[in-house]
Amino acid sequence: MARLGCRFVSRFGLASLPVPAASLSRTLRPPEPPPWPALRPPVCQFSAKANSKAAISALVSKAKYINEKYERYLERTFPRFYLLYSTFLKGIRVFYAEVKEIRRIKTNMSHKNIQFYQLPYREMERLRQFRRDLIKAIPIGILALPPFANYLVLLLMYLFPRQLLIRHFWTPKQQVEFLEAFHSTRKEAYSEVVDDLMRLSHFLADPALRKRMLHLCRKVQEGSHPDVTELKAVRTLFEGHPFGIQTLNVQQVKVLSRILFLTPRLPPSILRYRLRTHLLELHHLDRAMLKLGVRELSDEEAQAACYTRGLNSVRFSPLHCRLWLDQWLELSCSLKDTEASLLAHGMVLLSTNYLSPSKG
Repeated sequence: MARLGCRFVSRFGLASLPVPAASLSRTLRPPEPPPWPALRPPVCQFSAKANSKAAISALVSKAKYINEKYERYLERTFPRFYLLYSTFLKGIRVFYAEVKEIRRIKTNMSHKNIQFYQLPYREMERLRQFRRDLIKAIPIGILALPPFANYLVLLLMYLFPRQLLIRHFWTPKQQVEFLEAFHSTRKEAYSEVVDDLMRLSHFLADPALRKRMLHLCRKVQEGSHPDVTELKAVRTLFEGHPFGIQTLNVQQVKVLSRILFLTPRLPPSILRYRLRTHLLELHHLDRAMLKLGVRELSDEEAQAACYTRGLNSVRFSPLHCRLWLDQWLELSCSLKDTEASLLAHGMVLLSTNYLSPSKG
């Protein structure tokens, strides 16, 4: 290497400059690659992510501002449409929250391996009501499946909200009107139930039970409110013959189904099964309500419970609803499962002449 250096120097006329061989070797060596760049500080690493979050937050805020401005415009310009629009949005939020709550209850039931009748009252009532809402909403979902059919469904929902919409999408005014309409349809069957009881009571073999039953029916027909003890005195008649669910004729089962808002257009065997199933479900709800306490119910819960059990609670104050529920639970919680037929008839006998209306 030293010799090569001397030749190179002499060849290019650099003999006058002393050049060490080691320096020349370093000069001719190829350059080394630069060291690996150091990692950036954590703040620089996440700056892009922080910027994207800030952009999304700003976009959401802008969208909320535009939506609020649009809603104020609708409220000023189209108040009737705004009421429907706000009710629909509120219904969507409430229904979504309801779905999440039902999922939580179902998961809890699965993990703890408990049945419907073992749930607390509020959870039991939510499952029952959600099931009824779902049954009502399924046909609408099926109609909306074909392309562009959703526009027709929206039109039908606008024209027939009582028949097609579930309770979450009713305005406060519609809730009162629709509940009144549903009860008017149900109340048409009340007199028919009492007439059937009166007619069959004449053929009772036991004279004491016949006398009590006829007195009870006459009392209701004359406009008086019966006492719970009078119903409990004839409870054995509703366990088997002649007023048990299995011994009632098909027409009587259809009438009782209408009182529980069940369709009467089904085969007799299915009608009896559904009627008995819903009455037993109501019986379990009553036991859970008694365990919770009627005074623990909110005003809306008390009124909804009365309406489910045959009383038109739209016309009654929460106080009168709680008083009526006390009478109902005194009857219901004293019965056996085999006496479930008395619950259906009791809905009529205890609610027909309960005349303590209050607009407060």
